Amino acid sequence: MTAIKCSIIIRSFNEEKHIGQLLVGIQKQTLYRDIEVILVDSGSTDRTVEIAKQFGVKIVNIRPENFSFGRAINVGCEAATGEFLLFASAHVYPLYTDWVQKMIAPFKNDKVALVYGRQVGNDLTKYSEHQLFKKWFPAVSNYEQSIPFCNNANAVIRKELWQKQPYDVQLTGLEDLDWATKIQAEGYQIAYEAYAPIVHVHEETPSRIKNRYRREAIALKNIYPEEKFSFWSFIRLTNSNIWSDAVHAIHEKKFFKEFSSIIMFRTLQFWGTYLGYNGKSKPDETLRMRMYYPNDFRKKLFQRREAESHQGFGEAINYADLDYSLDDKK
Repeated sequence: MTAIKCSIIIRSFNEEKHIGQLLVGIQKQTLYRDIEVILVDSGSTDRTVEIAKQFGVKIVNIRPENFSFGRAINVGCEAATGEFLLFASAHVYPLYTDWVQKMIAPFKNDKVALVYGRQVGNDLTKYSEHQLFKKWFPAVSNYEQSIPFCNNANAVIRKELWQKQPYDVQLTGLEDLDWATKIQAEGYQIAYEAYAPIVHVHEETPSRIKNRYRREAIALKNIYPEEKFSFWSFIRLTNSNIWSDAVHAIHEKKFFKEFSSIIMFRTLQFWGTYLGYNGKSKPDETLRMRMYYPNDFRKKLFQRREAESHQGFGEAINYADLDYSLDDKK
């Protein structure tokens, strides 16, 4: 039997709207026969798992209360058999059929430990996030990157290195940056591949935007304890980025259409960052659940946990096996 070259690990929670497009994109890859696809699901209540099963995906479940980004990746890596472990968010999809091939190619250099690919938005992407994608994921590749920046929405690592250094399960985000920082300190290289782009779809409410940057700031404070973010930093960065985005929008003749979105996104981005830097370094379970899951799901989860304790069950409930229906969410 031919060894699996690459395992694609997808973390998911209620991604029925997008995951089909990702899985179709994977099927169309030129290396498809050498690809293993693993879905690490943390309690989806919609058709995410059902859709994945239709594509023959290997399903691995993780209890919602045990979720962290690092733990979910570790669970997927443990189940994977590939030489290379490619991570993809459930709300991304590749633009080209050689996406996997391009992502793996830089590993011809034995010193490369991690490759991350370009990310772009679509018509649902907020204007300011388009600007972030352009800044963080340029059109030019860099196979000897000097800084540990990367992003696990579109990244691949060597499994043998993950076995030596798993992802930090305590971080509330930026587990990719933490892993890259540590592996770079061991003398390995990080490569950026501009010719392996994916579309990253973020359909976030204002509160989820603030929440994302808050938990990432908490994580960054733990990775780099010397970093600070004051209220003055919030004021300065909010205003400078609103100004920069506005100038770009004027040049693109989108100012009146996008200006309110620019103000909203940039204000919440840096307010969330400020809250994260100046809050708890080690959030408790309640705060972590608030960061990871929407209100209706948290309410349902805690109700089930209360029922479990009242009934005195001997074994913990496997939430992925419960009969959730779409009507329950309404």
